[in-house]
Amino acid sequence: MATAELKTELKHLIVETLRLEDVKPDQIKDADPLFVEGLGLDSLDALELVSALEFKYQIRFPTDDVAKQHFRSVDTLADFVQSAKA
Repeated sequence: MATAELKTELKHLIVETLRLEDVKPDQIKDADPLFVEGLGLDSLDALELVSALEFKYQIRFPTDDVAKQHFRSVDTLADFVQSAKA
């Protein structure tokens, strides 16, 4: 899967999984932070996203401390998904 296509797919997954009614996928910038000052997601959102990503892409996230680095932005999520599927 092409990186741009994967990023678009991830943005849609984030909006749909977390039911972000005020956010459209194309409003999420690839490098914007997903937590705190970015989309303002919290730890419960992270758990929902982990479940959705593991199910959709048949991948596994490592321990919590390591997984956090993959959730910085859509860019880092896409990099992780691609490397986990390789």
